[in-house]
Amino acid sequence: MIITKTPYRISFFGGGSDYPQWFNNHKGQVLSATIDKHIYITCRFLPSFFKHNYRVVWSKIENVENINQIKHKVVKNLLKFYKIKRGLEIHYDGDLPARSGMGSSSCFTVGLMKALNTLHKKKDISPNKLAKNAIYFEQKIMNEIVGSQDQIAASVGGFNKIIFKNRNKFLIKKINKQNQIKKLEKNLVLIYTGINRSAHKIASTYVSKLSYSKKNYIKDICEHVSEGEWLLNSGHLDDFGKLLNHAWYLKKKLSPSITNKKIDDLYNFAIKNGALGGKLLGAGGGGFLLMYMKEKYRKPFFNNNPKLINVPFRFINEGTSVIFQDFKR
Repeated sequence: MIITKTPYRISFFGGGSDYPQWFNNHKGQVLSATIDKHIYITCRFLPSFFKHNYRVVWSKIENVENINQIKHKVVKNLLKFYKIKRGLEIHYDGDLPARSGMGSSSCFTVGLMKALNTLHKKKDISPNKLAKNAIYFEQKIMNEIVGSQDQIAASVGGFNKIIFKNRNKFLIKKINKQNQIKKLEKNLVLIYTGINRSAHKIASTYVSKLSYSKKNYIKDICEHVSEGEWLLNSGHLDDFGKLLNHAWYLKKKLSPSITNKKIDDLYNFAIKNGALGGKLLGAGGGGFLLMYMKEKYRKPFFNNNPKLINVPFRFINEGTSVIFQDFKR
């Protein structure tokens, strides 16, 4: 049996420039960090006396005889990708809702890849290699319209500037200003909007236009990464918050599907109550809203909106890991 633990991420700047449709022709970079909220995947070989060969437990419970009967598309295709022939049982549990802008789809892929690699081959895989495999699987095998930052964040962990180059290459620059990172952490609020959406569907409304009609917006969004990195390292955190506001303004220009009235009303309400800036995480359309709001403004803000769900979090340095393994058959 193998149990993996894979962190969700918060992406601050550069989202959109991590799509290969963009960075294989232009410069791409993002600033992101992993947090202390995780996806847990339990995976074990099934004893031969079970009537079914595969058991997959997620929001549904699937007991099937062959891989092609599995309804969970990622599980089905990953088992084929790893050429798994022996019966398996897979359980999925997450600290946060799926389809909420926290990179959960790639977290799941990375976590299950880590589990299958360990269970099947009984050896570890480097974080960079795992990230590359996950990117290839999601973009080429699953044909999903997804970026390349979430797989790297989930695999490597930490507060990073990720630089994307052509031919799908990437570099990772660690941000090590722990004092400033801790201060930033105290000034951020993570709010759940209650709206679930498909990142693939949202992204499909604008990714094909990135190198054409949306080119100037992506260039500006990309420039925010280096500016945000400098503001964080130099301790100008209030300006970091204001930069989030400008980045959100540009992101909304990519597609009308990125936001809606409920999200705009919540965002504007937060700004009126002391927030300096923020953004909707992920491709847009719903999920979690991140706001830069100092502690003194939070109590009245949430008192005036008692139905809002605030999710406390911390930044962490760890990527996906095996937290339990037992190869007894």
